[in-house]
Amino acid sequence: MDLRSLFIFGIIAYFSAKGFKHPHIGLMLMVWVGYMNPHRLVPWGIIYSAPVAFWAFLVTVVGYAISKEKFKLPPQKIIPVLFVFWLWCGICTIFAFNPESAQREYIRFTKILLATFMALLLLQKKERINLLVWVMSLSIAFYGIKGGLFALATGGQFRVWGPPDSFIEGNNELALALLSAFPLLYYLRGQVENKWLKRAFLLAMVLCLISVVSSYSRGAFLAMGVTSIFLWYKSKHKLALAMLGFVLVLAAVPFIPEHWFNRMNTIQTYEEDASAMGRINAWTLAFNISKAHITSGGFNHWGPITFALYAPVPDKIHDAHSIYFEVLGEQGFIGLFLFLTCLLMTWLLCNKTIKLSQVYEEHAWCGNLCKMLQVSLIAYMSGGAFLGLAYWDWPYHIMALAILTNHYINKELEKGPPSSSGQDVENAQEPKPTLDTTHLIKRR
Repeated sequence: MDLRSLFIFGIIAYFSAKGFKHPHIGLMLMVWVGYMNPHRLVPWGIIYSAPVAFWAFLVTVVGYAISKEKFKLPPQKIIPVLFVFWLWCGICTIFAFNPESAQREYIRFTKILLATFMALLLLQKKERINLLVWVMSLSIAFYGIKGGLFALATGGQFRVWGPPDSFIEGNNELALALLSAFPLLYYLRGQVENKWLKRAFLLAMVLCLISVVSSYSRGAFLAMGVTSIFLWYKSKHKLALAMLGFVLVLAAVPFIPEHWFNRMNTIQTYEEDASAMGRINAWTLAFNISKAHITSGGFNHWGPITFALYAPVPDKIHDAHSIYFEVLGEQGFIGLFLFLTCLLMTWLLCNKTIKLSQVYEEHAWCGNLCKMLQVSLIAYMSGGAFLGLAYWDWPYHIMALAILTNHYINKELEKGPPSSSGQDVENAQEPKPTLDTTHLIKRR
């Protein structure tokens, strides 16, 4: 075992030990391993193929079982809808065209949802909510920083890739992950007060954008435009953000290789692109199979048999490459409806939290976080239109963050006006509210 393997093993062992006493630390280990895949950073060895994610999950469950700190699930309507979606995926798995492969994928999806529900139980405090944001965003940003430096060193001549044997191994998937994490990095930059940390976050964000461009992903290029608009709209510093973006674009254009522009230009001539036509063929298959079977084809049915039966061009076998058609083709119209309902309810819940956060200045961070959660959702949903990442951890953790933040601010508002400057709540001068707090609390 080389030094890198020992170092990574030492970190995992340390936080595993901490997780038995503090299960939320074990959960953070799960999130870190799930996104960053640190054990894949070594070229070979036992640690590379070790079931690190399972260890972290086991530590978290055991730690929660023996912990005296217990919480109930927040009373949010998204939770039962998400649970029904999971049940429906199970039903579709029973009738799947490829039962063995579907069962493996369903088990993996179940593990992701278990981690999501564990987050809802363990992270109902401000510090823990923000800790989840830190771990999620920095785990993805690691590859953005690494890829950005590589792109600068090589003049952007090569594509940037993610960790091997992971959801985001491909250049397209990594680009989507970086775009989804970018709004959370923007939120964290606004939370830190140290000027050097602010500069570090700004540098990390710039390098992540360079990685997105260097991925040569056409879907990410389109998603970056959509995400930039929503980020500008949700930001408090609209003028500064617009000027920064304008300067970055002007500075970057002269250094972007010509073959990057050539690849982006193929967006306009997609009829001549084999990859684009393969996706359309797979999307048509997903629609046809969902019309024929209420449970559709189940997980991982994309193969010669289904294409021969349902695709317009049987010999062009292609993955769905779209979160929407992936769910449609694997879980049918019912599954797609439940999936989209969860995303819509997350967006609406963020809107509620943003309004509640305007009552007191102490809760402004809740609104700022939820604005960036919405931008992250936009990045995921726009980029996901061209990538099959419907069962990736990120959207479900975004749901969890939206639920936790709303639950936190509702509990805080029930307590009454927050204390300030060491004064008792009764003696503290109540800030002038921008909303009728009594009305808000009663309505909830």
